[in-house]
Amino acid sequence: MASSTVNAAPASQPNRPPRPNLVFRQLRGARSPAEFAALVRRAAREIGERVSCDARYIGRVEAGEIRCPNYAYERVFLHMFPGRTLVDLGFAPRSAVRGRAARVPVAGGAEPGAGVEPYEPQDPYDTHHHDHEESDVLRRAFISGGGATVAAASLGPIGLAPDAVASGRAAGLARLARPVRRAGASEASALEEAVRRIRVLDDRHGADGLYRRAAAPLRAAYALLDAGATRQVTADRLHAGAGELAISVGWLAHDSGRFEDARSHYAEALATARMTGDAGLEAHAFCNMAFLARDAGRPREAVRAAQAAQRVARPLGSARLMSLLALREAGGWAGLADRFGCEQALGRAQALFERGPSEVDPEWMSFYGEAELAGLEAQCWSTLGDWERAARQARRAARLQDPHFTRNTALYTAELADDLARGGRPDEAAAAGLTVLGLLDQVQSSRVQSMVAGTARVLLPHRRASGVAAFLERHASLPRMP
Repeated sequence: MASSTVNAAPASQPNRPPRPNLVFRQLRGARSPAEFAALVRRAAREIGERVSCDARYIGRVEAGEIRCPNYAYERVFLHMFPGRTLVDLGFAPRSAVRGRAARVPVAGGAEPGAGVEPYEPQDPYDTHHHDHEESDVLRRAFISGGGATVAAASLGPIGLAPDAVASGRAAGLARLARPVRRAGASEASALEEAVRRIRVLDDRHGADGLYRRAAAPLRAAYALLDAGATRQVTADRLHAGAGELAISVGWLAHDSGRFEDARSHYAEALATARMTGDAGLEAHAFCNMAFLARDAGRPREAVRAAQAAQRVARPLGSARLMSLLALREAGGWAGLADRFGCEQALGRAQALFERGPSEVDPEWMSFYGEAELAGLEAQCWSTLGDWERAARQARRAARLQDPHFTRNTALYTAELADDLARGGRPDEAAAAGLTVLGLLDQVQSSRVQSMVAGTARVLLPHRRASGVAAFLERHASLPRMP
């Protein structure tokens, strides 16, 4: 039965261009994709769902790239349009896309039934459905898996077994790592998906368990660049994807305390951007280089990198991107103890943020919302020694943070604990510190652990204060960082 299913005509359909969803486009009406995405998020909250819908997701639906939404989005859409079915909304029936067989050529040309792909297009930032499928499969692979398993998790489709990945055409890294003459659109798509999945895992679990295992997809990406592409548009996608992957891997190194490795990866991304004239990628690389320089104790370099990023990014038209870059500059000024320069940059960041999101905002900025704005401002005030302002912004950041970004929730709460401790409020600091310790079974981030260790040192003289002893004892029981 499996073999006949694989050879059936529908199996070749994934190779056809997607059919636009005109019904969904009509339902959007005169609203912009960003405005409609906001309505989707509001509807999700009404029924207790959590979806990170944005203009890009709406565009993918309307372009036909998402033939059938995942279950969380299905519930939201049916809530928005009562009485209609998915088919009424222009989607394919779930039975037509979930568990459908796909052609998986192997060496020798056979198409075994074992290469059946459970296929359901999904929003990589959805915080409900992926908690069960992607977290379970991908986190295990990245944290404890070996080469083939990591390949399947990072670039292969969700649900493919590693042995199928190793032999299949749509197998992600296992396929990409083989010598290829010319790369095509499928390799470019696999590379882009690898970037998204690594970011999702980092958002939830932090970088420490991911960094070394993410190096394999990066090597495969640059092997694809060396092999060349069948078309220029594909070559452009490969360069952009490889550059974004280098930044993602650089961030994993950065967050896990490997600053020199991070610097190398960011420089690699910057070189890729300049070779291809990709202003968006160049701005992203400079943005991360500014952040790294600040954390590495090179504040003047942080200011210069942030200013370079703003020069490159200005023509791109994204106020949110310019806001984030102004915050990167503010962090550098704070490191230089230049309060005036810091306040000027913070003011620009706030004003630009208030212009709101737009369709030209880069995809990688999905993390940047009110919580991140407050969190980065808290770090500036902390660097300047204004503990009261820092604690106020850190508390706000932790309260506003989307639960999807577990690592950032831990980060902001760790910032809050440290600011409270240094501001002379040990009991409140200990309570916040215990909250962070409760998240460390989900988050592997050397940066967060270092912050908590610093807080513990500050609180040692206050061990008799309410709650401080419990925090210090629990912190002392943690495994030491390598």
